[in-house]
Amino acid sequence: MSSEHPLRILVLYTELAPYVMAGLERAVKEHGVTVDLVRWPVNPEAPFQLHFAEGIRVHERRALDDKALLDLALALRPDLTLCAGWIDKGYVKVCRKLRAAGLRTVLCSDTAWRGDLRQYVASVIGRLSFGRIFSHAWVTGEGQRTYALRLGFNASNVRTGFYAADTGHFLPVGERLLNARTDSWPHRLLCVARYIPAKQHQLLCDAFAALCERGEAGDWELLLAGTGELLEAVRASNSGSHPRIKHLGFVQAPDMPAVLERSGAFVLASSYEPWGVVVQEHACAALPLVLSDQVKAGERFLEPGRNGIRFAAGDQASLELKLRELFRLTDGELREMGKRSMELGRSWGPSEWALTLVQLARTAP
Repeated sequence: MSSEHPLRILVLYTELAPYVMAGLERAVKEHGVTVDLVRWPVNPEAPFQLHFAEGIRVHERRALDDKALLDLALALRPDLTLCAGWIDKGYVKVCRKLRAAGLRTVLCSDTAWRGDLRQYVASVIGRLSFGRIFSHAWVTGEGQRTYALRLGFNASNVRTGFYAADTGHFLPVGERLLNARTDSWPHRLLCVARYIPAKQHQLLCDAFAALCERGEAGDWELLLAGTGELLEAVRASNSGSHPRIKHLGFVQAPDMPAVLERSGAFVLASSYEPWGVVVQEHACAALPLVLSDQVKAGERFLEPGRNGIRFAAGDQASLELKLRELFRLTDGELREMGKRSMELGRSWGPSEWALTLVQLARTAP
């Protein structure tokens, strides 16, 4: 590929979030990339207010039928196309056509290998077809890398680190909080997650309320930020309405620092969490982490005993046991955990993400 023209990237995305835009913005500003971004409508359970930098042209998927989308892609002839999964068949058609034209097409995925029947079937289909659709895979972690290899991708064509938190937004908060918390540490757990079954809000509230009623929670409180289908049910439940549990609703990114200033640890109790960028965000904010063993981002951002605690997903007794361990820590120990969280969180950010994007765009198709 000639380096005489700016790289043109086509992004075929589903649910956009601020951290995605942070990576794309760095690619534009640091590498001169131009981006055409096709997106689905905003998810009402994650109604982020997004900023689109100059150099990023946005196309609404609902305004493009499959033919119009394909015409757009063929007119652009991008140096690289990122495709968020394979759920949108129109996106897959575009990648198939571009791949046939000898262009780079990248499958982006956060789905980890679980070894169930459905994935075995998908791996057989993938080995037969994905080579004609995608040249590379860019996934989040090692479990996702395993799945990509089973789908037929060569190891040399698989990258990890597809998700990167907007570290520029959260690290300054973490620095400020660490500097301010030299004598004491807030005793508030914070959970930021959609109220959907997989996030296990009810289990978390049940466990926390039980510890409070037995006098085993010290002076700790629990804050929950987010919205979703189960919000009202959890909030109205016996445990969810406990006086030491507060439901904050959805919090936009600019308003998160005020919430973080009140918080002393981050908890995510998910029964299934393909990755969880929110984990890195709160590690950057210098919070100790309490994660279920199904939160895959823990493989990179949690060191049990050093910056947090891991418990068995779906097991209330395990969660209560680990929360008791957290509540018994001194403020000094919590601060040391928060410091280590921030060190781990800063290890991968939008600049590193953007560099990987550019490297993929310059590899052989």
